[in-house]
Amino acid sequence: MRKLTNFRADSDYSLWLQFDDGTEGSVFLGNLLEIGAFKVWRDRDQFCRVKFDTTAMTLVWDGGVELDPVVLYRDLIERKAA
Repeated sequence: MRKLTNFRADSDYSLWLQFDDGTEGSVFLGNLLEIGAFKVWRDRDQFCRVKFDTTAMTLVWDGGVELDPVVLYRDLIERKAA
């Protein structure tokens, strides 16, 4: 399992990620804005306040949104392979 080493949320709803194997890139998450808990991201500042929960090992936002970096890693790998 790859570990997330660095991340940054941008106001265009992209999340830039870097992993311990050197894999890095951006994932666009704006397509989630209309789905349930993700609606809190309509406030761009809220989206940019992402944190890393060291206990759960997930990216988290106020309002209960959390994403597993492993899923985001797979997305980056799949896009690079395409």
